[in-house]
Amino acid sequence: MTTAPVADQHRLLEVQALDTRAAQIAHARASHPQRAVVEEAAARLAELDERLLVARTAVADARQALAKAEADVEQVRSRAARDQARMDSGAVSVKDVQALSGEMQALARRQGELEDVQLEAMETLEQAEAELAEVETAAAEARSVHAAQAAELERVLAELDAEAAQVAAERAERAEGLDAGLVALYDRLRAQLGGTGVAALRGHRCEGCRLELNASELARIAALAPEEVVRCDECGRILVRGVPA
Repeated sequence: MTTAPVADQHRLLEVQALDTRAAQIAHARASHPQRAVVEEAAARLAELDERLLVARTAVADARQALAKAEADVEQVRSRAARDQARMDSGAVSVKDVQALSGEMQALARRQGELEDVQLEAMETLEQAEAELAEVETAAAEARSVHAAQAAELERVLAELDAEAAQVAAERAERAEGLDAGLVALYDRLRAQLGGTGVAALRGHRCEGCRLELNASELARIAALAPEEVVRCDECGRILVRGVPA
């Protein structure tokens, strides 16, 4: 059976407490609620960035459509202006005047149609620009929220990291000089038993598995020398005797 100084066994409980706290800090760091807040803010921002791309594309398309509509109207106006200039010059025959007059009437109808298209294109562009402005505002707000939440997460993690460093330093101090065999057994059991390798024996109960030892086992333990390293017959953890209630 393994033996270790009684003081080392009691100090091992302090090491266990620090290891437990370190594990709690690591869990808090990995599962802190602020992470979910940041992820939600990031998802909202990503959604708005996608909408922003769509809105910008819509504005670009609308501007292109309006430019084409304006060019089409201008082309018809220019043609009508040329025809009118020819008629006003007096250098055309009566037959040509009649032909030009008919063409100008057709151009006027075509111009009206194209101006309707131009007006529709202007309205489409106005709506697209309004949608873009709305999405840009929402995206800017979402970007600000995400930055603030990410900064808060960094602050929280920095606090946890600082505490973890302090716990690690305290752990190293408390573990220094402990019986090597005792520490090796503790580390092995801690890896096997969910992070708890040693527990106090208070009264009849193992504080590791929270079960009470039977009378014969308690009598056997009581008969052992103080330096003997005792193991719980229920969970296998190291049991430290003589811990104040």
